[in-house]
Amino acid sequence: MPMIRRGAQVPARRLLLACGILAMVSTSHPVSAADESFVDVHTLPRLDGSVEDTSHPDTYRVIYTVPAAPAAASDATKKLLSADGWVPYVYPLDEKSAALTFKKGRQGLRVSFTQTRGRSDQSAVFYTPNRIYANVPFPDGAADLVFDETRPYLGCIAPSALEATAEFFTKDMAAMGWRKLTPETASRWPNADLGETVPNGVRAFYDHPDRDTTHMYQKPVMLTLTRRDDGRTNVEIKVAPFALPQELEADDDMAGLPRPKPTKSARGLGSASSNKREISAAAMAELPAVRAFYHRELAARGWREDGNAPLAPGDEVAIRISSAEETGVLRLGREYDFTMVSLTVQVKESALATRAKAKKEADDRFLGDALGAAQQLIAADEARRKAQAASLSDAPLNALADSKTPVPLPENAEGVKFEGSDGRLEFSSASSVKALGAFYRASLKSAGWKEQPSVINQPNMAMMAFSRGGKSISMTVMQMGPKVTVRADGSGLVVATAKPVETKSAEAKPVDSKPLESKPVQAKSAEPLTADPDSALPVPTQRSSSGISSTKFPGSDQSFRKELEASIPAELSDVLAFYRAELTKRGWQEKAEGAAVTAERAELAFTSPDGPASLKLGRARGETSVSLVQRNPQAAAKADIMPKAGQARVVLGNMGPKEASLTINNQTVKIAAGAGGPQSPKGPMLDLAPGKYQYALRMPGQPARTDTLTVAAGDAWGLLVGPNGDVLPLQMY
Repeated sequence: MPMIRRGAQVPARRLLLACGILAMVSTSHPVSAADESFVDVHTLPRLDGSVEDTSHPDTYRVIYTVPAAPAAASDATKKLLSADGWVPYVYPLDEKSAALTFKKGRQGLRVSFTQTRGRSDQSAVFYTPNRIYANVPFPDGAADLVFDETRPYLGCIAPSALEATAEFFTKDMAAMGWRKLTPETASRWPNADLGETVPNGVRAFYDHPDRDTTHMYQKPVMLTLTRRDDGRTNVEIKVAPFALPQELEADDDMAGLPRPKPTKSARGLGSASSNKREISAAAMAELPAVRAFYHRELAARGWREDGNAPLAPGDEVAIRISSAEETGVLRLGREYDFTMVSLTVQVKESALATRAKAKKEADDRFLGDALGAAQQLIAADEARRKAQAASLSDAPLNALADSKTPVPLPENAEGVKFEGSDGRLEFSSASSVKALGAFYRASLKSAGWKEQPSVINQPNMAMMAFSRGGKSISMTVMQMGPKVTVRADGSGLVVATAKPVETKSAEAKPVDSKPLESKPVQAKSAEPLTADPDSALPVPTQRSSSGISSTKFPGSDQSFRKELEASIPAELSDVLAFYRAELTKRGWQEKAEGAAVTAERAELAFTSPDGPASLKLGRARGETSVSLVQRNPQAAAKADIMPKAGQARVVLGNMGPKEASLTINNQTVKIAAGAGGPQSPKGPMLDLAPGKYQYALRMPGQPARTDTLTVAAGDAWGLLVGPNGDVLPLQMY
């Protein structure tokens, strides 16, 4: 695709047009004027046929669409920007990322792509500046470029011979402000060995004494050049080993196993109580320091080293370890400038029997306590219901005068809501279920309605059905706390020209009936969002609200599903760019298929180290809403809640004292008391096709309770019956 400097403009909505023009005039490219290390993305070349999204003008970002699929748009953009002098590279351990990263001089650029919703032949392209915190030179024509601008790290193959490559770096490192270390300037690092030699190559050490907006890195770096058999030169620049921590601190455990600090990425499987658990990490330290860390931490936890284990591909160290209850293997290797850690442990057979016995005793105690507490709750609830029922009146009722509903209303009806077009009526009353049932049976019978037999006619709930002239009315009268709620629907309540009717109770205070005017709040343009370092899932510090939830079985510390919900006072495009950058740093890879991005919403799918994940953004009350979900298929499979391909799984539980039965999708399943609890953690399970299902729960001595559940392919839901018969739906995976 040929290069053009600017794309055609998409007309913004009428309300935003004036604001957009003013914003572009008043903020005409201040980035490059304020900070020359930031590229002005508005001046970059764009693909032929590009159409810019101007609905949300942004100083720091450009979004445009092109008539090409994401893969084709990515290839064409890479060629286009390369021809403009931008050099593409990948991050260490992130070689398969769908996003593109470039460097040109001391400026950085990130380009990402999403498929336009409903259009497989159209893509959205995002240009975002990327600050180069520690700049190093790239040899012209270098191959296999791997670069991290924050440490820094550079790995590549220079096309020139060793001597010419060494001359290039001597000149260009000095031009960028790097200074070769001498014994005097390296005196602050006692372990520095500047005379170290490299077989078939050369090595030099540099520091950068000046700190400014274009270079914020302070630790010295080590440049290593080695001659290749094909005449080219291997290049590596990384933090000098003597400047890295020699004694590592312990980070938070993962899977109950020690983790060194700092790490670029880490993941754990299992928990401290699992029969098998493991941790893998990319430690930002040299191998001897990581080896010493594990020697110290494992010994402090009662582990001993039992000699070497066979080396696997990529290993430099493999050590057998054991404790009183477990055995395992610690493996260490090098990749880029990381020490790669793999620690796997497994419970001994002798310890499994001891754990099983202890767990059974603990579960028995827990279940006994839980059942006792449930019985107390049931007794207290029953006493409360009886006390509330005693306050309800059994006195005969008269009809409310001047009622505009198709059926009469009792004189003490409160909070009446009538929707004639849908045939729905709802209100509450201080009369008893018995009095309201008698009122409607008498008043509707006198109006020619015939009652159909019903088996539900209890002191706290009654269901009635009436018919007349081909029309019907279904009515439910139920005690809800200190009042009784009446809900009715059916064709006998439909009034074609009716308007919704609402009445207030006698105690209600009058309010102004003028509708409130809703004014959208425009989020202010600001510096790029910053991540909260204490959050388990990424969320900006600039937020109005946030919360993280997770689902797991009792006694386990490994979640099947984590969800972050937040509200961010920023434009959707800013929040989207924040999450693309932060999730990439955590090893998440964005998937092009199914992605949808508009000015008001975004839906993206990711592959995270723990499993599939999704990001949904929307706009509400002038802010950007965030829903970030991460699933752990290994934990779900281990717990046997992973649904079959193309289906959803429903796990049933019952914390009540009596057996319950649930009917869904023409299947009736009995749920024993305590199922899904500590004594019997795995309750009955059902596999369902994606869709919306109505279910009915039945318990001895109680009326049936009905509701609906909507499931999607790959979902796992829990339906938990509470002690009082309520059903709590919970998405588990």
